[in-house]
Order: sequence, then C-alpha cells, then structure tokens
Amino acid sequence: MNRRAFLGTAAAGVLSAAQASPFPIIDTHIHLFDPTRPQGVPWPSKDDKLLYQPALPDRYRKIAEPLGITGAIAVECSPLFEDNQWVLDVAAKNSIMVGMVGNLEPGKPEFGVQLAKLHRNPLSLGIRYGNLWGRDLSVEIRKPVFVAGLKALADTGLVLDTANQTPELLAAALRVTDLVPNLRIVIDHLPQFSPAADANVRELGKRPQVYVKISEVLRRVDGRVPTDLSFYRPKLDELFGIFGEDRLLFGSDWPNSDNWAPYPQVFGIVHEYFTAKGPAIAEKYFRKNSIAAYRWTSRS
Repeated sequence: MNRRAFLGTAAAGVLSAAQASPFPIIDTHIHLFDPTRPQGVPWPSKDDKLLYQPALPDRYRKIAEPLGITGAIAVECSPLFEDNQWVLDVAAKNSIMVGMVGNLEPGKPEFGVQLAKLHRNPLSLGIRYGNLWGRDLSVEIRKPVFVAGLKALADTGLVLDTANQTPELLAAALRVTDLVPNLRIVIDHLPQFSPAADANVRELGKRPQVYVKISEVLRRVDGRVPTDLSFYRPKLDELFGIFGEDRLLFGSDWPNSDNWAPYPQVFGIVHEYFTAKGPAIAEKYFRKNSIAAYRWTSRS
C-alpha cells in the first residue's frame, strides 16, 4: 500500500469512529491568517511553502467537520494588536469558531485599554504569552506592572495560554499560579516537552486552575513521523497521570500541524487514545474540559 492509500484508509477509520461519537468535539487550538491581505502576515514566512496560504474557517471546516468536530478556538499568531480584531471579525462570520485567544502584552501601558476592548467581544476568551515574538514570561513575571496586568486579566474571567514550553517557561507559569491564583492557565503543546524531567510540571499538576493542551503530539524521528499510537502512548499516559481526566484539552495546532501529518492523522492519534478510556473521559477531553478552561458558549 502506498503512502497516499494508507493515509486515506487511516482517515476513513477515524471518520467512522467520529461519526459514532455521542458528543460534539471542540478543537481548542487552530490558527487563522491570510497571506493575501494587502498588509501580509507576520507568520508564516513567504519561504514556508507548506503554510504560506490562507488558513481560514471555510478551509478548516472542510477538514474538521467530517471528523465530528463542530467548533474551534483560534489562537492568535500575530504580535500586532490590530490583528486580534481581524481574527475576531473573521470568527464572527463563521459559526464553527467559538472563540479566540488574543495576543497582548500585560506589561505595556496600553494593556488595560486593549484588554477592555477585547473583553467587550464575547468571542474573546483570553490571551497568549510565552516564548513567542522575543517575549519571556520568566523575565516579565518579575515586574510588578506585568503582574498587575495578569491580575486585571484574571478579574475579567479570561484565560492565559503559554507557549512554547521550556523549563524556564514552565517555572514561570508555576510562579504565576502563586502570584495570581485566580487566573486560569492553559499550557500549550506540552507533549513536545518531557514532563518527567521537570518537577515544575508535576507541581502544576497539583494546581486546579491549570489546564494542558494535548497538542503537537506527533514527532519526526529519523526523517519520518510515526503514526502508531504505541509510539506516543507513554507520553500521553504520563500527562494523563499528572493532570487527570478533568484538565486535558484537545488542540490540533492546525495548520501548523501539517508539518507532521494531515489533520486526520493528527486527530486520529488522540481520538484512539481517549476513546479507549470510555465515552465519559473522551467527552471531557474533546469538549467539557474546554468549557471549564475557556468558558466558551455555543453559537449554534
């Protein structure tokens, strides 16, 4: 069987399983951008032949809906404040989008005004801050003005996402839970990290306000990407053991996930793993936990 035939067969198997699911599925991590805009986009770069094309809800819907996915949360991938509004405007026109995690800097003088503007939009669910665009949470968390910004974020009921994980970023996230204990935090892409080697991950597992996205699960090993669950099971078991059934979320990282495999295979790994745990746990991972973390509301 050639690779194209194999991928088609795998996708068909996932589709069959998804159609039997008694609950809708929410993808908590996709990116929206359009390189054809007159102003272009900060990311991805023009040199990225795989990703440098419009990533918009209609394209996502065609990929995701056949798999039983009925809603998605866009995570802003631009550092420009005005691009937050662009994503919100795009999301507002597409009912599959249940919300957006924006991109703001809590330590900036304009943060309060920007946060208030985003908060007025019911599709705004939170902001992301971490190892992106030259920012460093471990440095900023030492500044009182930054902590004050996070407290203001918590007061709105919005959430803080962090990416991309390093020991320093995880230590900083743990520090945030001490300084702003009423702020919900979502740790993005933790499967790319080795939690057993980091005591901070296990300590974060004890903090009930911390959620984890099981996103960026796939790996490239010796030039290929394994598509067998057995390869990924030890890491998934480890994260499930630390954070439990109530604080893990499904996130695909589409279209960035295309760097590893087509969407059905990215979805198929976690679908196989969590459905094997029974419908109650699967529904938590694929839908209920995302409501607890992001407090999104259905648009249907």
